[in-house]
Amino acid sequence: MSIQSKAAPVRFEQVSKRFGKDVVAVDTIDLHVEAGKLVTLLGPSGCGKTTTLRMIAGLEMATSGRILIGERDVTTLPATDRDVSMVFQSYALFPHMSVLENVMYGLTFSGFGKDEARARALQGLDLVGLKGFDARLPSELSGGQQQRVAVARALVLEPQVLLFDEPLSNLDAKLRRQVREDIRAIQQDLGLTVVYVTHDQEEALAVSDEIVVMRNAAIAQIGTPRQLYDAPIDRFVADFIGEANLIDCQITQVDGETATIDIEGHTHQLPARDLPPGPATLAVRPSRVLIGQERGIDAEIAKATYVGVRMEYTLKGAFGQVFAVQDDVDNPLEPGTAVKMSFTERGPVLLPGG
Repeated sequence: MSIQSKAAPVRFEQVSKRFGKDVVAVDTIDLHVEAGKLVTLLGPSGCGKTTTLRMIAGLEMATSGRILIGERDVTTLPATDRDVSMVFQSYALFPHMSVLENVMYGLTFSGFGKDEARARALQGLDLVGLKGFDARLPSELSGGQQQRVAVARALVLEPQVLLFDEPLSNLDAKLRRQVREDIRAIQQDLGLTVVYVTHDQEEALAVSDEIVVMRNAAIAQIGTPRQLYDAPIDRFVADFIGEANLIDCQITQVDGETATIDIEGHTHQLPARDLPPGPATLAVRPSRVLIGQERGIDAEIAKATYVGVRMEYTLKGAFGQVFAVQDDVDNPLEPGTAVKMSFTERGPVLLPGG
């Protein structure tokens, strides 16, 4: 006996969810999660990501549209008939039960005999790195260990789809990094279909095969982490996926697929992305801002912060304010220093103006 993956794709076809007459939580979305992939629903509070997850689980019913898991239409099926497992933010462990009993709990309700349920539970604990912890109570575990127990409890049911709802939000920064790596490793090793909800951009970039950015109950953009980071579709996605400086600019010329832009007399060439001459927005990651070059835009260091592995600077000028980072911590620039600001050749992205 071994825990197997029965990974299945998930498909939303024109799915909406309304609460009452006036509240639209999810507005006519189409979504395809491939079998064996980890897809993250990312967005600010109230954007619809958790409602979308709960509709996959059957904890909320779609108002309209169809939801398919594999080839089966599950739109009207209750949660108990959907062959999915969910890992909650709160872990939802029974405090009076041992770790082993917590992991066995769903198996016993699914009709497994005691011996097989125990064997599966022990294997699940081994998979999440908790071999030998079976007799402990949840109160005797760290937050990260409790989260692994919750993952093991979901895994042993061999679901077609595994769902995570903000699974790391109760952990400190170091544990968050460790547990997200564990979740990603387990997902890849077992080939699981995972839908993962978070509001943390770094977390989404670290664990995902694909990210679905949501805004105002709709999908703003879908892509791989690199696609979204390097080629956001608009100002919202650029600013939400990692940090981005959004600077007003003027496209002065378009030659084929290359645009020439002007910011305060400084010119820069980059992909035009089908934008015509005229007002536009330049999205620049902090690491793509160059400081102290011989030519560039006049700026002043408004703020300098040492954070150990790098320096963080706020620059101000006629363009407004720009946030930049530099690796040189041994020669920091002091506030009030006049500098020239420019950009790396690759990295800055043109977006529509406004």
